[in-house]
Amino acid sequence: MKAGDKLPLVTFRTRVRDESVGGPNPFRWQDMTTDDYFAGKRVVLFSLPGAFTPTCSTYQLPGFEKAFGQMQALGIDAIYCLSVNDSFVMNQWAKAQNLKNVTVIPDGSGEFTDKVGMLVRKDNLGFGARSWRYAAVVNDGVIEAWFEEPGRCDDCPEDPYGATSPESVLEWLQTAKVAQEA
Repeated sequence: MKAGDKLPLVTFRTRVRDESVGGPNPFRWQDMTTDDYFAGKRVVLFSLPGAFTPTCSTYQLPGFEKAFGQMQALGIDAIYCLSVNDSFVMNQWAKAQNLKNVTVIPDGSGEFTDKVGMLVRKDNLGFGARSWRYAAVVNDGVIEAWFEEPGRCDDCPEDPYGATSPESVLEWLQTAKVAQEA
């Protein structure tokens, strides 16, 4: 993917809290499409290898959560964290991380990740198919800026992190705003 590309249209199988369901697990299935998340909004999307994994849970997700106010001031409406994990796992991860500003998107089957060309095998870690680490600024479903960690390959022995950090995305947003005002 690159700037100017349109995101693929896929349907994400999500679970949302619904008190009318009752019981100890008041959630129901709700299909959400790419358009539901991205149409008419300017957002930051970042994807990572897996919920509850060390770099993702310690640095990347908390960093984007913390940077929301700064990114919002630079014209961002929402921040989405996508992973090749099911909705049950993503919802529990969001709860464990006490998220208020970042919305998680479950790509359980990896369909979206595959269509954006970022699906890799991580069998060397026992993960199976997962997302390579990337981030994007997306405006109304069209990529405005693309960030990708170097060395994308199957069974990569490394887990590079830097190009897709919240600091990198924030720096791009600040530079873009200065350029726009000039």
